[in-house]
Amino acid sequence: MSLLDQLAEKHILAALRQGELDNLPGSGKPLQLDDDSHVPAELRAGYRILKNSGFLPPELEMRREAIELHELLCTLDSGEAHYQQQENRLRLLKIKLIQAGISTDFLHGGYGRKVQKHFSEEQ
Repeated sequence: MSLLDQLAEKHILAALRQGELDNLPGSGKPLQLDDDSHVPAELRAGYRILKNSGFLPPELEMRREAIELHELLCTLDSGEAHYQQQENRLRLLKIKLIQAGISTDFLHGGYGRKVQKHFSEEQ
C-alpha cells in the first residue's frame, strides 16, 4: 500500500470513528456501478469524469446507440418497414464499432436469434 493510500485510509477511519460519514445521501442503498469492463483500466477514470459531465467518447456513444437499437429491434416485428431501417442503422454502427476496435459481442443475444429465426422462416 502506497503512502498516499495509507494516509487516505487513516483519514477515512478517523472520519468513521467520529461519525462524519453517517447519514450521507444514499447511505444504506446499493451503489449504482456502471459496467466499464470494456474500457481499458488506464482510461476508466477519465471516461467516468467525462460521462459524469454529460460527455461520452464517440465510440462509447456509438455503443450506447447500438444497444438502444438492438433493444428496439427486439420489440419490432421483422415485417414492419421501420424494422429494416433500424436494422440498417445497427449494421452501420456495428461496422463503425469494429473499425474503432470495439467488440460487438454485446449485441449477439436475443436479436441475433431473432434474425436467425427470421431468415430460417423465409427459406
